[in-house]
Amino acid sequence: MMKREMPYHLRREGSAAPCVALIDQRYMSWLLGLTPESDPIHGFALSHVLSGVLEQVGVSAEVQRVYWYSDVRDDALPQGLIHRNVAARDSDGGASARATLAADLKTLAERKAFRHLILASDDQRLITLIDEAQLHGVLVHILADEASRHLKQLRKDDPEWADLLSQADSRLLLNEHAVRDLTQPHFAKWPVRQAQPEDIDAIRPILTDVVQAWWADEPEDLREDLREELQVSRGIPQEVDRHMLLRVRKALDRTLSFHEKKLLRDMVRGTVLSETPAPELQSAD
Repeated sequence: MMKREMPYHLRREGSAAPCVALIDQRYMSWLLGLTPESDPIHGFALSHVLSGVLEQVGVSAEVQRVYWYSDVRDDALPQGLIHRNVAARDSDGGASARATLAADLKTLAERKAFRHLILASDDQRLITLIDEAQLHGVLVHILADEASRHLKQLRKDDPEWADLLSQADSRLLLNEHAVRDLTQPHFAKWPVRQAQPEDIDAIRPILTDVVQAWWADEPEDLREDLREELQVSRGIPQEVDRHMLLRVRKALDRTLSFHEKKLLRDMVRGTVLSETPAPELQSAD
């Protein structure tokens, strides 16, 4: 039987690869649910948060530079976060921001300056440039909202946005902790919060039951494929991750917190990579 090809962005790269982020301030504010009256995005947290979000999709990359496209200059921006002055969206409909971002994207791709590129923009006219960057070997990751989880429905509601997201090597979602770190005035290196032990202990038996039931249902050929894939991957495949999160959500009737998701993924890896389930995953029997 033909083995499943592992997505390139999930393959092990050794040390963290260099990454650059191109952030349209208007779009980023929308993702974070900010209004013009809100406090500004906490720039000192941005590189750490984006590196952490990449880690959650199995990409070992360090955001070394952020280009920030905004009509408001902030002289307090941290090192590594470079302001690109663009016209206010109300004055030109975003044409200045798009043109400046597009020029940077083209130059970075041609010079192959970074292995990974994070894009925060919803402008569908960037697709051609994204495709060109990918043809130059750059992996493009697009920051998106929850609607990106359901592309089939999104294609009906907003086909241009769906087309842009479909072009990405991976779609990145900001979890609640990332949002908090980007909108709070005080910042510690991401992730900063530890789940309470009692919360983890309470949910562990439920996660164990879900993982064991899933693994028992998997055909042996798919088990073997997954074992081989996880041996060279730091995370778990996105399709497996989505499937497991859906099963747990049905069992709990709620979504998981960041640390609960991490525990679930660790349990999946422990089960797949062991001939028998890890001790903490074994049933009471």
